[in-house]
Amino acid sequence: MSREHFFPAHTPETAPAAARPAMAATTSHLGYLPAPVRKMAESPEVLTGFLELNKRFETSTLDPLAREVLVLTIATRNACHVCVAMHTGRLTGMGADQALITALRAGAPLEEPRLEAVRLFTLEILATSGAASPEALEAFLAHGYTARNALEVVLGIGTYTLSTFANRLTDAELDEQLVPFAWA
Repeated sequence: MSREHFFPAHTPETAPAAARPAMAATTSHLGYLPAPVRKMAESPEVLTGFLELNKRFETSTLDPLAREVLVLTIATRNACHVCVAMHTGRLTGMGADQALITALRAGAPLEEPRLEAVRLFTLEILATSGAASPEALEAFLAHGYTARNALEVVLGIGTYTLSTFANRLTDAELDEQLVPFAWA
């Protein structure tokens, strides 16, 4: 059986009732209902959990560019083509340097030391399951980040691990709006 059998692309009419308000809010915010949201709607708990975590992450004290570096680091590491495309689009909309976007999509070092510190610390947290070495933490903090930011990196990792794993499990397709930012 195909994954579509288990994880249908719900509409507001076919989704479980508990998922419908989150779907409506997402549509209102983005102007369309993304495929990952339609798929995650199968579990209202996953959908609303991700959206709530993402809302918290977006209001963290990490600056928007640092947050996007973290997200694309997770997305490429976890091979989530939907997240890579979506966040490439976000970075493009923010006016981010194309060299930054290209390096993030390739999993390559970043030219800007402060952003590279976010990328490296994110990878360290992942590699050590949170038990970052004192040297890694000090290197992160040496770039002007705080202990609060270090914990917010963990929040971002949790948020986007949930998203990337759900998107891969459900085989979420790439929305038409994201095709220009497709990643292979």
